Amino acid sequence: MPLAELRIGNLRCIESAALEFSPDLNLISGENGAGKTSILEAVFLLGRGRSFRTRSSEKLIRHGQHSLTVFGRTAGATPDSAGVEVTREGTRARINGRDAESLLELSAVLPVQSIDPDIHKLIDQGPERRRRWLDWLVFHVEPAFMGHWSRYQRALKQRNAALRSGGDFSTWNPALIEHGMAITEARERTLRRLEPYLTALLGRFAGLDITVGFHAGWNQDHGLADAMRIAADRDRDRGTSTAGPHRADVILRMRGRSARETVSRGQQKLTAVAMIVAPLKLLQAELSRSAVLLLDDPAAELDTKNLRLLFDELTGLQCQMIATSLTPETSLFQAPKATFHVEQGRVLRL
Repeated sequence: MPLAELRIGNLRCIESAALEFSPDLNLISGENGAGKTSILEAVFLLGRGRSFRTRSSEKLIRHGQHSLTVFGRTAGATPDSAGVEVTREGTRARINGRDAESLLELSAVLPVQSIDPDIHKLIDQGPERRRRWLDWLVFHVEPAFMGHWSRYQRALKQRNAALRSGGDFSTWNPALIEHGMAITEARERTLRRLEPYLTALLGRFAGLDITVGFHAGWNQDHGLADAMRIAADRDRDRGTSTAGPHRADVILRMRGRSARETVSRGQQKLTAVAMIVAPLKLLQAELSRSAVLLLDDPAAELDTKNLRLLFDELTGLQCQMIATSLTPETSLFQAPKATFHVEQGRVLRL
């Protein structure tokens, strides 16, 4: 469901703001540093429990304040609500009036993706971003995934603690193997489902023959149990678990070489755009679900041709979009249904 209402308190330069969004295209205009991107961060925080700009949610708290709050309500006959509070101690969420057991639950209320100036890092940087990219979709198409992921993370934390303290870390191996294999199989199934959508979009956006592969997080000449046994001495020396799905990666190659080494920065951006749009197409086509797409000044990131290609694809998805721009005038494919102006952290609907 689209996001209908958003309330922000003490997030970066925004002391207080309340916005009512259209289910279609929403445009947020303002000068650089006015707070446009902070509104997108608030929406992303509501759907992911974190920012797309920084790994430290604490940095989002307005200067001089002890916490920030974000609240949202979806549209529809039976709307859902979610609230997120970030303090120096951590982040907690409430969904429909109850405490969430995990921030992962926020994605079920508000599926959200973003296309932002750092999108090329999905290609250019290490595997963590690509794991998060894949797992977001796995969460939506594999109902049991969240349970396996949560139990695997708990067991991994305990095993790593035992490795550092010199304890019996093998106690945690059975749980890691059971849930790790379930995670890996879910990832592989999801990537196979996604591949036709992604391959088509990679050809259309980037015009490149990029192949998509998967590395499970260990040498698959061996099963996970054998891989953990082989790595036991190395794990003990390093004080951390070196084999398992927490080290998985989505492998992008062009002509047999890593895409990060062979494509330009502009091509990296277009490849990453295809990777963001493809899961949205799968959700719409196979599950009749839509997501909120955040676009941080897309006209500055894409040339006119590729901006048109992007919005042609998004038109068919009929997803809610929230975009930022320096000016309220836009050359996007349609006139925005709701327009906001931000100035020095204050938000005004035009």
